[in-house]
Amino acid sequence: MKAMILAAGLGTRLKPLTDHTPKVLLQAGPYTLLQFAILKLKSAGFSELIINIHHHGQAIINYLAENRNFGCSITLSDEREALLDTGGGIKKAAWFFSDDQPFIVYNADIVTNLDLARLYQHHCESPYMATLVVRSRKTSRYLLFDEFMHLKAWENTATGEKRMVQMNSLPLIPYAFSGIHVISPKLFPMMENQERFSIIDTYLCIAAEHTIGGFVDESLLWADAGKPDSLAAAGEIAAQIRF
Repeated sequence: MKAMILAAGLGTRLKPLTDHTPKVLLQAGPYTLLQFAILKLKSAGFSELIINIHHHGQAIINYLAENRNFGCSITLSDEREALLDTGGGIKKAAWFFSDDQPFIVYNADIVTNLDLARLYQHHCESPYMATLVVRSRKTSRYLLFDEFMHLKAWENTATGEKRMVQMNSLPLIPYAFSGIHVISPKLFPMMENQERFSIIDTYLCIAAEHTIGGFVDESLLWADAGKPDSLAAAGEIAAQIRF
């Protein structure tokens, strides 16, 4: 099975740690963030991986070579000339997913004990174009779902901005996106024409006609290692997980 690891981020919130090191090569407990993501996917049966690179990309290339790709088949999607955001990065890698099978996209700064195999099975048994892992946690940006966990809106509580998929008078449930999703390759022709865009924008654009589902797992150990304090929390969680 195939998966994509998003590893091209600049890691600006982790400066100065990322001045000379890509964020994904920072240590989280016994693993680097990239090592954790690779082993997490590999342990769930995803051994064919594509990883996008940008910030200090050569360091990632060298690291993978030194570790023999951790026993996986790894292809690199090179974004060193221009960072493409989540949607653009996934779209650039479309050729890799030509087998018509759903694939997982995993943000490399996420450390979790989520059962990826169960998530993938849930998606394959559903009619969803994409399945987004979400959590009930405090944030400024929420995805809003109906009672069936179908995406209906996005909201930024800090700015007051809100985007509705379609008018809905029923109460919607806010969840925070957790950086992991399963996507059907049928989504690729529906993506924006520009090179750089957010995948969330695509989901909101198509959700009125194609179901985007939410997958809630509140039992997770979970951390987004995007800031120094959360990197430390990610390390504590990673130390509890063995592959």
